[in-house]
Formats: sequence, C-alpha cells, structure tokens
Amino acid sequence: MLLNRGPLAWLLAASLFTFALYGIDKWKAVHGRWRIRESALLLAALCGGAFGALLAMRLFHHKTRKWYFAFGVPLMLALQAVLLFWLYGKA
Repeated sequence: MLLNRGPLAWLLAASLFTFALYGIDKWKAVHGRWRIRESALLLAALCGGAFGALLAMRLFHHKTRKWYFAFGVPLMLALQAVLLFWLYGKA
C-alpha cells in the first residue's frame, strides 16, 4: 500500500513544483528579469512535473509557441501516465 502512494505523491509534488517554476519564469519574463533556463523547465517536467508544466503553459500562456514545449510536455505527460498506470497495475 505504501509503495503505491509513492509514485503518485512524487508526481503531485513534482507537478506543484514545476507549475510554480513556470509561473515564476512567466513573471520574470513579464517584468524583464533574469529567466529560468528552458532546460531547467523541461527537466522539471521530465522528472514528474509534466502535468504541472502543461497546466502552467495553458494557464499562463507560457512557452506555448516553442515546438519542444508544445509537443514535448504532452508527450512527457503521456509517458508519465503510462508509467503510473503500469506501477498501479502491478500492485
């Protein structure tokens, strides 16, 4: 039972962190501040935060024109969903 909560808790925490990261970067973009590297944003999405990244992209209208965000983040989300279903299906 505890094993089953781990991946879901990780994805939730990573998504919240990534959502905040994208929001901070959008704020910095609007205010002309130093930005968060795109590689850091993508890495956060890859490490489990794809749902938060996609939500932030839609809500903040941020990084939606870059093809590697527009196609990469939904692909990461699909892969994370498959992995989550596989992990929960084994238990």
